[in-house]
Amino acid sequence: MIGAAGVLTLAPVGFAVADTGSGATGTPADGSEVTRVVTGHLATGAADFVHVPVQVPRGVNQIAVSYTYDKPTVPSGTPGNSCDIGVFDERGTALGGKGFRGWSGGARTSFVINSDDTTPGYLPGPVNHGTWHVVLGPYQVAPQGMDYSVTVTLRYGKAGPPFKPNYASERAKGRGRAWYRGDCHLHTVHSDGKRLPSEVAAGARDAGLDFIVSTDHNTSSAHAVWGEYAGSDLLIVNGEEITTRNGHWLALGLDAGSWIDWRYRARDDAFPRFARQVRREGGLVVPAHPYCPYVASQWKFGYEDADAVEVWNGPWTYDDESAVDTWDGMLGAAMRRGERWLPAMANSDAHSVPQVIGLPQTVVYAEDLTRKAVLDGIRDGRTYVAESSSISVEFTATGAGRQAGIAETLTVSEDAPVDVRLVVSGVPGGTVRFITDEGQMHQESLDATGSGTVVWRTTASLAAYVRAEVRHPKADGTPGKGNTMGADLQWGAMAALTNPIVLKIKG
Repeated sequence: MIGAAGVLTLAPVGFAVADTGSGATGTPADGSEVTRVVTGHLATGAADFVHVPVQVPRGVNQIAVSYTYDKPTVPSGTPGNSCDIGVFDERGTALGGKGFRGWSGGARTSFVINSDDTTPGYLPGPVNHGTWHVVLGPYQVAPQGMDYSVTVTLRYGKAGPPFKPNYASERAKGRGRAWYRGDCHLHTVHSDGKRLPSEVAAGARDAGLDFIVSTDHNTSSAHAVWGEYAGSDLLIVNGEEITTRNGHWLALGLDAGSWIDWRYRARDDAFPRFARQVRREGGLVVPAHPYCPYVASQWKFGYEDADAVEVWNGPWTYDDESAVDTWDGMLGAAMRRGERWLPAMANSDAHSVPQVIGLPQTVVYAEDLTRKAVLDGIRDGRTYVAESSSISVEFTATGAGRQAGIAETLTVSEDAPVDVRLVVSGVPGGTVRFITDEGQMHQESLDATGSGTVVWRTTASLAAYVRAEVRHPKADGTPGKGNTMGADLQWGAMAALTNPIVLKIKG
């Protein structure tokens, strides 16, 4: 039967006590297991989610689920079968409700939930009696349809000892008011990553990072283990990557154990509700890789509810170029309307080797190395992004005896000279670009050392804002001109990018 919009609910799977084999009292023996199998077929255009209700009797201490589905051959360019899986417990499947117990997407074909040995991606704890729901997410269905099979096994016995979470501290030993480097988009074995949390933490330290944000897909299970791997030298912040059918977004800075729902599309008008939930916890809403070409990854929700936008995701590619262009267009519109502008950030989205943690990274000017201070810095746009910790920039604008830095406003008379200055290191042969609401206004190359200072003069009448980019040389070794029409790429890969300095006319 069809339930709520986008949901297909199947007939309940029963586990009657009489079916388990029992002693004289009729009570199932500890350690006994009972298995049920559900099969079916989904046609193209099926619901976003298929609910398999499982009636769990009393006395169960573990639920184990596995699933399979066929993968028929499809023509080139046609999506084939792909199906995610997760589970909700007896508290229900309501959107944003309390029943969530885990999600592994398509990263695993099986999972187990109990009190002490639960599969990563799932929340450990008792298996209470009532109706649980195994949830399938067929986000791609081939023209031939999808045949699936779900196997559910219940084990009887006493519940194990309660799970004790080990959450990370919200503070690390910082340097007071300073620039801190971080990667706010990382995955572990708790979703589709291959790295253990210990390996992610080690990689962050190797990359010279001061903080990271845990953003496994659609689950909060990793939050409970980070305490072991954080330390005075590394702040670990809780988060989640919410992977909807109309784009992915990062919830940065969640309360420990907090979970954000993903089961909606742009047409459902649910995104603002969950954006508010994140902000109530002091967190940030960040659309991720908005032009990623993968199915369901392009951003369709707009930016009205965003606190920042990820304009650079992993190694520099065409979709990042599009994201920067869109962000720059939004800067101009915000300046014209006198509204808040949306800060840019960059993250690695690293899942496994050889993907590099901290390539790229967001560098934040924060009051201290704490969850709140780092999030405040990102929210206010006091950031620049860099390819690695070997690259650094200092960006200022000076005029009428005053100076402003990244995300600050310099107010001067309309014809007062303003000197824009970028000090950069770590980009041998790189190209510095100064960009305003008119476009690129100045370009200058660095020497082989990769370090230098570039100064350009403008006025507030000519530039509503100024931002800086540092690009690597193009593949042919040239810097690029920025005004080429044709198949040739304008620039080499990004090495660093700043948020803007706003120039405001006095009076």
